[in-house]
Amino acid sequence: MFIEVVKSKIHRVTVTEANLNYIGSITVDEDLLDAANLIPNEKVSIVNNNNGERFETYIIKGERGSGVICLNGAAARRVQPGDVIIIMSYALMDFEEAKTFKPAIVFPDTVTNKLL
Repeated sequence: MFIEVVKSKIHRVTVTEANLNYIGSITVDEDLLDAANLIPNEKVSIVNNNNGERFETYIIKGERGSGVICLNGAAARRVQPGDVIIIMSYALMDFEEAKTFKPAIVFPDTVTNKLL
């Protein structure tokens, strides 16, 4: 049996931009991607702590060290710059493997979005 478990999580980052005139996705600072074991084009779930919105999109690599968290396209309607969000990805794995799996979870500074 396979189950879906949290693989990666960037906990409480601040939205720096919302760009409605883009195809879609979330742009994330490459430092945060590396720390959370996330890659470009990976599907992610977004939770907006300010308004309760939950939605899915995919990742675009942002400039390393920039602190950028930009929601693009239709997702830009779900956030405002300054909102605090959580970014999560999930993986399917064998039930026994899931019992010992440790997700990559990062807690960046919510002001700068830089790693602590």
